[in-house]
This record gives sequence, structure tokens and C-alpha cells, in this order.
Amino acid sequence: MKNQRGITLIGMVVTAIVIVIVAVLGLKVAPAYIEYLTARKAIVAIARGNSNATVGEVRYAFQLRSAIDNIDVIGPADLEVTKEGNDIVISFAYAKRIPLFSNISLVIDFAASSNN
Repeated sequence: MKNQRGITLIGMVVTAIVIVIVAVLGLKVAPAYIEYLTARKAIVAIARGNSNATVGEVRYAFQLRSAIDNIDVIGPADLEVTKEGNDIVISFAYAKRIPLFSNISLVIDFAASSNN
């Protein structure tokens, strides 16, 4: 008799369950990362384009940019604006809670700065 090769039915079911769980987690977490990357891209663009702006002007520019890019997780008041030398540094930090199922949630802490 030859040795049989392949995957068993139970192995295939377990593999399918793992793939489905990873896919569901990825589909739920991806929008949070996309929104974070959009907000980070916005503060970097504002910091590069407005090197002599005041704090109010920076927040107003972010308000306009967030309306265009649909950034809802942070607002202009959540920005921390400082000056290092001749450059403006804009940073923010927030926590995002992502409900997975039932009473289980995933919490991700996001933080970004325009000087990175």
C-alpha cells in the first residue's frame, strides 16, 4: 500500500475557520488604519505647506482638509501644534475601539507626528 498524501476533512475545516477569522479581523481593522494614514498624511501636508502659520491657521487648514478627506476620528482641537526651529510640528494621538463580536472589542492606540 502506498502512503496517502493530502489534507483531511478536519484539517481542511480548521484551516478554513482560521482563514475566515483572519479575513474578518482584517476587514474590520483595515478601515481604522486607512483613516489613521489619511489623518497622518493630512498633518504632514499641512506642516510642509504652512511653515509660518499660527496655531489657529493650522487647525483651520486641518478642518478644511478633514472635510475633504472625511477624517472623523480627530478634530482640529485634538491637534498638538508646536514649533521646532523654523518648522511646525503637528501631532495627534487617539484610541480606536473596534467591536469584533458580542462583547469583545479590539483597542488600537494611534499616534502620529508630522516630523517623522
